[in-house]
Amino acid sequence: MRGLDPRIHLPEKSFFHGLPGIGERKRRRPSNMPGNGKCGSDVPARLFLSSGDLVADRRFDFARDLQLKGDLAAAADLLSQATELAPGFASAWFTLGEIREQLGERDAAIAAFRNAQAADPDDRHGASLRLMLLGADKLSAMPPAYVRALFDQYAPKFETALVDDLGYRGPALLFKAVLSARLAVRKPAFFKRAIDLGCGTGLAAAAFAKEVDHFIGVDLSPRMIERARLTGLYAQLEVAEMVEGLRGRPDSSAELVLAADAMVYLSDLAAELREVKRVLVAGGLLAFTVETHGGEGVVLGEGLRYAHGAGYLRASISDAGLTLSRCEDLSARNEDNVPVPGLVVVATKT
Repeated sequence: MRGLDPRIHLPEKSFFHGLPGIGERKRRRPSNMPGNGKCGSDVPARLFLSSGDLVADRRFDFARDLQLKGDLAAAADLLSQATELAPGFASAWFTLGEIREQLGERDAAIAAFRNAQAADPDDRHGASLRLMLLGADKLSAMPPAYVRALFDQYAPKFETALVDDLGYRGPALLFKAVLSARLAVRKPAFFKRAIDLGCGTGLAAAAFAKEVDHFIGVDLSPRMIERARLTGLYAQLEVAEMVEGLRGRPDSSAELVLAADAMVYLSDLAAELREVKRVLVAGGLLAFTVETHGGEGVVLGEGLRYAHGAGYLRASISDAGLTLSRCEDLSARNEDNVPVPGLVVVATKT
């Protein structure tokens, strides 16, 4: 599940083929998709969950047109009408929250996002993340349905958007870091079995293909798994959240665990790091990239990706019983053509 970003990275825009009550509405360039940057004009529609009321749906459409034209007050009025007609209209509540926020009406935005959350308990729009950004809720985990929807949507064009538009270099940085870590202890950089967490379309596996005999890929998005399967790089693939995927693996069953641009979707790394230690053999490596910030702890950025402070990472790795081998200030991708502050981390099970 590597990253575009919510203005290009987390979904307000998603394709949901074959799901009842979910439509595809083509719009202009999205303001939210995985990984940020500008990924071109040919982008999918934003997530739309039908209200089941034709009049309410039409008012939503008119409101979106007005929003895109910059007439926010008129758009908000139409969305209010739509929610009066269909009080459980999650897409209208979410879009109303966006507009209220743009208008500087914080309390009204919070109320709208809470209604969007209540209308869609799976929170496919990611209203909970918007509430965190507004300071209305404490930092917490991302809704899995939101992450799955996001990456299912971008699977067909994921690599082009990520590599060409965002200058993604995470796998290459991890490969270099792993080689350096092995060289430092005078061990060969060859691994019989490796687990690729948040494997996406297989970019990390491609970087390590000659050094890994048996690759296992884990990703929350079925469509990403479909793309990864086409590469022929994986001996096994599993649709699962990262911690869940690790829990299904035997003790001491992997020599390498990779997470390229995947930890940015986890606020708390403790459970994942504990499972990584369990599945690694003695001397095995964990290598991952994260976005970072100059402060302490974990924050949710405007791009709707978590940034982990260096101190937090060091403490979390130590608490999990792993030994930090490398922690380098390196950026795995760009945002608006500027490198995003990041860390490349390698830890060892001693």
